[in-house]
Formats: sequence, structure tokens, C-alpha cells
Amino acid sequence: MKKEQVLRCQLSVWFPLFRQCTIRSIVLPLPQDVTDYLLDDGTLVVSGRNEAPSCSQTNEDSDEEQDVQWSDDENVTTLTAPEFPDFAAQVQEAINSLGGIVFPKLNWSAPRDAAWIAMNGSLKCNNLSDIFLLLKSSDFITHDLTQPFLHCTDDSPDPKIDTQLVLRKWCELIPGGEFRCFVKENKLIGVTQRDHTQYYDHVCRQEATILGSIVDFFKDKVQYKFPDEDFVFDIYRDSQGRVWIIDFNPFGKVTNSLLFTWEELMSGQNLSEGAEADLDGPVFRYITSEMTVQPSPYLSYRLPKDFVDLSRGEDAHKLIDFLKLTRNQEPESSDEED
Repeated sequence: MKKEQVLRCQLSVWFPLFRQCTIRSIVLPLPQDVTDYLLDDGTLVVSGRNEAPSCSQTNEDSDEEQDVQWSDDENVTTLTAPEFPDFAAQVQEAINSLGGIVFPKLNWSAPRDAAWIAMNGSLKCNNLSDIFLLLKSSDFITHDLTQPFLHCTDDSPDPKIDTQLVLRKWCELIPGGEFRCFVKENKLIGVTQRDHTQYYDHVCRQEATILGSIVDFFKDKVQYKFPDEDFVFDIYRDSQGRVWIIDFNPFGKVTNSLLFTWEELMSGQNLSEGAEADLDGPVFRYITSEMTVQPSPYLSYRLPKDFVDLSRGEDAHKLIDFLKLTRNQEPESSDEED
């Protein structure tokens, strides 16, 4: 995998080439101060609260942003989120033009590993605060910002990156309709179910039809049109059989190979073993029964559910238990009055 291949998988590069068969998107330059804010581990409060919140608030804090205070005896530290009024206005204008709800990502990655922290449990955002919360909580985003060329094999200096925020129109996609396609030397060699954590009966029943529509789409819309000859692209096949491009990824280990291994994809050997596919066509892999379901790859990024419930105030009993536990662990004072 070369650094040039990674650069060509930025949405701002491939989107103009495939605008007619992908989701509406708006690309905004990410100011340096916003980038610094996203990488600042010390900033505990989320910026962007001037927009309409996506979850309910109490009457006391619904009209204005509240500072967060941590009190330690007489020492009080007030943490105030930095504000970016010009950038916030650009983001809100883009959100409004895309229908009011968007899916955020940076040059390459979406914060899928941080979906658990959102109040709605998804990447659906309607204001800058929601977007910042996801971006600041995501290891995928940190990778984009700090080491996008980590797995590249060439030793040339890293190219300068213009960091971008990508806002995509929110679409309700059924996970069973998403597939990842692997292209080597401009030949489609493999197709895999993207959500390999579930068994989808319709994929088994419509295997030939699904693969046929993906192959036709590749030959008609993608082949020889992408700037590289080795790449990975994700598609969505809707209930009417139409195929849409979701994203492009580098052909290398930085991209999840899902039901394949990178060793077999790189070598091109043994792909057809145990596969229901034409030897001259791509191998199609999918979950064949509920017995072969695999765990979600994003589970390792989540906090325990008890912590999430506490942070959201969704379980009063857990909060009471937590306060009792904290009180019991406090050292006993020598002064009975204390």
C-alpha cells in the first residue's frame, strides 16, 4: 500500500468522479484550531452547544450553555468549551442543506467506534455538538488526524494533508444491504457481506442475483474509473436492486478484510476454496447460518453498559449504588463531627 493510494481514497478526491451514484455530501476544510480541539485530551466539555440539542435538557440549561465545575474544597476549576463561531455557522448551513440530519466523517474514516457514546446510539447528527462528541471519542478519527500513512510501505516523506470534515446526507441503510468489494489490478476478486455480525436470510436466498448486480455495477460504473488499479469499495444494494457507492478504501491492511484474510487477497490464491462462485468471477462470502455469526468489531471500543447508564442518568438505582460505594470507600475521619 502506497501513500498515493491512501490519498486517492479521500472522499474529496473520489466524490466528483462518482457523484451520480453515491450519497450527497459536503466537504468543509477543518480549521487548525478545531483540529487541535479534537486532539486535546484535556478538554472535557463538548463545543457546539449553541445549536439546537438532539436530546432533552432541563429548563435551567436549555437557554444557555452551562459551564462544568469540578469543586475541591475551596478550589474551583471552571471548564468552558471553546467556541468556533465561523466554523459552526458553516457546519449548520451544510446540515440544513442536506436535510437537517447528517453522517459525519473526516478525510477517510467515520467515527463508527464511537457510536455507543451518542444518545441515539448511531452516527446520526443534527448539530455541531453531536458531531464533536463523536469525533473526539473516536480512535478512528485520531488515526486520520495523526497517522493516516501508518501501514504504507514507501519511505517518502508524508504528504501534507488538508484535513476535512465530510457531512453526508443521512440515509437509513439496512446493514444486510451493505457489501465490501476488493479490486486487484482492476479486477473484482472478492465481495463480502459488510456486517458479518449477523446472518441475513435474503443474502443466502438471493446470492446469485446480488452478486450479479454488484458485478454489473462494477463493470459499468467503477472499473477503470477509479485512479488506482488496486482498491476496496463499499456499496449498498437497495430493495429495488439498485447499487450505490458508500466509500473507497486502500487495498491494504488498514482496511478491514472482513470474511477474507489479507494474505489470500494479496496472493490471489485459494480465494475460491469453499466458495459458491464462478472461477472467473469474484468470490462471494457471507454468513451462511446463525451458527457462524461473529462478534461486532466495535465492541472493544465501548465502555461497560453500567458506565454508559450512569453517564446518561438512565438508571437511578445504579447511580444510588455508585454513590453508596463511593461513600463507603472514603477514609474514615478522626473527627466525628467531620
